[in-house]
Amino acid sequence: VQLQAFGGGLVQAGGSLRLSCAASGRTFGSYIMGWFRQARGKERQFVARIGGSGSGTYLEDSVKGRFIISRDNSKNTVHLEMNSLKPEDTAVYYCAAGRSWSLQPNGFDYWGQGTEVTVSS
Repeated sequence: VQLQAFGGGLVQAGGSLRLSCAASGRTFGSYIMGWFRQARGKERQFVARIGGSGSGTYLEDSVKGRFIISRDNSKNTVHLEMNSLKPEDTAVYYCAAGRSWSLQPNGFDYWGQGTEVTVSS
C-alpha cells in the first residue's frame, strides 16, 4: 500500500483544515487507517484511527470534539477534518495503514510522506 497525504497548510487559530490521504491498491478497505502527528523535536503521536469498514473510530483526547476521521473506500481515501485548531496542533501529520488496533506508530505498516500543518496564534 502506498499512501500520500495532502491538505496541510497555514491556518489561524480557530480555523479548520481537512487533510486527506490517498491510497493505492485494491485492499484499502481491509486496512485500519490512522493519523499521527509529529511536532518539531517531539515523538510521533497518535491522533485518530478508523477501522476498515468505517467503524471503530478513536480519537486522541486532545482532539476529541474538534477532529473527525472518516474514509471513503470507493475512493481509497481517508480524511481528517480538523476544526477549532490550536497552535499546539502544529505538526507534520502522517497517515498510516495497518492491520492491528494499536495506537502506537509501530502498529502500522505503511506510512505516507506527511503534510505540514501550522496554526498561528
